[in-house]
Amino acid sequence: MQDKRLFLLDAFALIYRAYFSFIRNPLTNSKGQDVSAITGYVNILYDLLSNQGATHLAVVFDPPGGTFRDKEFPFYKANREEMPEGIRSALPYIKDITKAFNVPMLEVMGFEADDVIGTIAKKAAKDGFTVYMVTPDKDYGQLVEENIKMYKPAHLGRPTAILGVKEICDLWGIERTEQVIDILGLMGDSSDNIPGVKGIGAKTAAKLLQEYDTIENLIANVDKLKGANKKKIETDKENALISKRLATIVLDVPIDYHPDSYNIDPPNKEALTDLFVELEFRNLGKRILGDDYQVNQALSSSSSPAKATPKTGQLDLFANEIHQDLLPDETVEVGQNVESIKKHYHSCETPKKRADLMVDLLKQKKVAFDTETTGLDANQAELVGMSFSWKADEGYYVPVPADQKEAQAIVEEFRPFFESEKIEKIGQNIKYDMLLLKWYDIDVKGKLHDTMLAHYLIEPDMRHNMTILTETYLNYSPVPIEDLIGKKGKGQGNMRDVELEKITQYAAEDADLTWQLNEKFEPTIAEATFSKLYEEVEMPLVPVLTELEYNGVNLDSKFLEQYSKELGIEVDEMQKDIFKAAGVEFNIDSPTQLGKILFDRMKIPYKGKKTKTGKYSTNEQTLTDLEGDHPIIANILNYRELVKLKSTYIDALPQLVNPKTGRIHSSFNQAVAATGRLSSANPNLQNIPIRTERGRQIRKAFIPRTDDFLLLAADYSQIELRLMAAMSQDKVMLEAFKEGLDIHSATAARVFGVSLEEVDQEMRRKAKMVNFGLIYGISIFGLGQRLGIPRSEAKEIFDEYWKQFEGIKQYMEDAVKKAQDAGYAETILGRRRYLKDIHSKNHTVRKFAERNAINSPIQGSAADLIKVAMIDVHAEMKKRELKSKMILQVHDELVFDVYHSEVEELTALVKDKMIHAIKLDVPLSVDVGIGKDWLEAH
Repeated sequence: MQDKRLFLLDAFALIYRAYFSFIRNPLTNSKGQDVSAITGYVNILYDLLSNQGATHLAVVFDPPGGTFRDKEFPFYKANREEMPEGIRSALPYIKDITKAFNVPMLEVMGFEADDVIGTIAKKAAKDGFTVYMVTPDKDYGQLVEENIKMYKPAHLGRPTAILGVKEICDLWGIERTEQVIDILGLMGDSSDNIPGVKGIGAKTAAKLLQEYDTIENLIANVDKLKGANKKKIETDKENALISKRLATIVLDVPIDYHPDSYNIDPPNKEALTDLFVELEFRNLGKRILGDDYQVNQALSSSSSPAKATPKTGQLDLFANEIHQDLLPDETVEVGQNVESIKKHYHSCETPKKRADLMVDLLKQKKVAFDTETTGLDANQAELVGMSFSWKADEGYYVPVPADQKEAQAIVEEFRPFFESEKIEKIGQNIKYDMLLLKWYDIDVKGKLHDTMLAHYLIEPDMRHNMTILTETYLNYSPVPIEDLIGKKGKGQGNMRDVELEKITQYAAEDADLTWQLNEKFEPTIAEATFSKLYEEVEMPLVPVLTELEYNGVNLDSKFLEQYSKELGIEVDEMQKDIFKAAGVEFNIDSPTQLGKILFDRMKIPYKGKKTKTGKYSTNEQTLTDLEGDHPIIANILNYRELVKLKSTYIDALPQLVNPKTGRIHSSFNQAVAATGRLSSANPNLQNIPIRTERGRQIRKAFIPRTDDFLLLAADYSQIELRLMAAMSQDKVMLEAFKEGLDIHSATAARVFGVSLEEVDQEMRRKAKMVNFGLIYGISIFGLGQRLGIPRSEAKEIFDEYWKQFEGIKQYMEDAVKKAQDAGYAETILGRRRYLKDIHSKNHTVRKFAERNAINSPIQGSAADLIKVAMIDVHAEMKKRELKSKMILQVHDELVFDVYHSEVEELTALVKDKMIHAIKLDVPLSVDVGIGKDWLEAH
């Protein structure tokens, strides 16, 4: 007989956790609807239903209107912030989805979810169930017994945790799980405004209960206590009893217990489909409902060109059908919801058909094109075919053979089109296609349009892939590539195996849909305030990045191989030192084992907070704070640095060298960061370490392409602070930059009231932390923590800073006010970041939006600045026909392979174009270095 396993979900605890997990990067659909909480909740619910062996399940909600606790004690939860709008708007969907899953929902007026779950759990356990209380809430520990467990879903990289009696007792340092109530009564709970005993924390509470068992017995024996604890208990004994009462989960809620009503029934797939389509759940929908599920979202007209709003509601789903009996040059009909549309897609596999297509192409003013390839890396993939479209629902596909000489010959036929300055070219992520064609000696010319980049500016917080865009704006789901090459084949090079009629439909459709998307986006861009940004920055940057990726950077793999051996020896020696100091061998890479060794076995005083699972934190900040307490701490920090450097960079980078070129070709992405910053992938060269000596050594591996070149690195100096000065018009900071002063020393002199000559390194360090911290919204508490100083001292520094730099304070206030009025923050060049939570009544959510209102214009303007500089430098290098090449962009730095005889010329050129990229009221400074490797140049 199958074990009876009942899962009881604490709905609001899970919903809140899901929502705040995405607070930095909320999940939004095309309507701007925040679906973070819904997504997190559905993932947990579906996992429990599908993978955890549940036989029975119910979801429990807190009721509206409060409970008996706040009626008896009005201060209970009185400090709770108002529910975030993102959760409030999600609740109806969450309840509808739960209902569609055919999962019972429980809610009892006057009682919290904890009480309902506790009552049912105890009854079910007696009835032979193993009960799992699904919640991250620590209060539930008091209910745990042999057949009742806490189930904490995986969260932010932490695995699922199932806590039984032993785990709860070990977590709190108690003998019985019921003592969790006494622990909470003594230590209180600030989130619920439970007072507890002032000055008593979890550790002290556990020690007291080990001796006196309960709060009542502790109070009865208070005269036996000594010192501060005696006074604390005497003073707050009433609060302790009240707090215990508030923390006690009620086990006799008036609710009928019918276990059969918690049976797991099949979901209502039709209802789930309706909801998932409306919410635009694509991958999640497919995972739950199967591969036949499709999202199709119609787009309505909008009065605001920059914020088009899609329609809501149910749309009929459809399946794309490929007719097997079609010949290559016949019309292909593709299934479409709302109405059937005939799509005319033609295969041009013969020389005559290609010639006819070329004649038509050269007549057009504007054409959308796409390439089909053998892989996702344009620097290594081979061309399978090309597709073209210049009219909705029409398209042409030109296949090319696997033989690369023959493929090159066919590409040559289309050179007049690709290199025509008169014909505008449209692509979806056109940089990929341009880079692929560059390996066939084709430079795509003419005015460029990119539907991915257009949408990135229109809706920076959405995703921008073809499926999402066509479903959102064209009410159409394209044929998934998996339907052609299989799920395991994506990017593996078997596009060549697809039948001609199928690949014709797939490829020509890509070009057709790209054409149609551009027709949608072009008027929106033209009318928007960021049209200049699109026309003069983002699109002109595409060919620059294409060439930069094509150039690649040379890597000294032999140096890295030797460096890996050296670090390997260091790691082994350091490991031995750590084991010797600990007196035992253990897994240094296990945070749990490390915590026990350091703080239980070695008795090093623990200064941090425990993790949510009650374990010692051994993160970098915690260990750094303890570095002076024992030599083993420094060894562990060094060990971690070496292991990360070795695995992440030193051993990994040589594996990414392109066998065709012997160089690394990173991909630079324009449409990822909402601030406008470029990101780097495969490998991520933006993260090459620079702060430590061992990390800096990795830059030695980046070398010139041949002996005829050197590396030139040009780096903006303190660009974000200069932009802060320009945008705030703070007189003190502007003056410091105009006089060429070290800004951190100048700040320290002002804040600490000393002359510039009297500023020492410690003063400068503190001033630097304030300068950069302000851009990212650092708090007084955060400043104190970073600098290792008392909160009172941090407050004094802040207060003096605001007195000295009044313009910056005013800028920050104005930035928030502007975002509140407009709903977005904006860079110097008009790049917008929409801040939908700027009016949130929830303090945490609103403050996060306010920080973005302050720093997004600065970070975004820095991103715009270096993009303009790249465009200007590239254009001038082309004009002068220099042999030097731009090879990297890393944050505020550009790196070049500089030809020996061009060093002086390129240095002057780069400095000039970078300094004058955007006219500002503050002088820009660029540091230029030359070297035989990146470290020497930097």
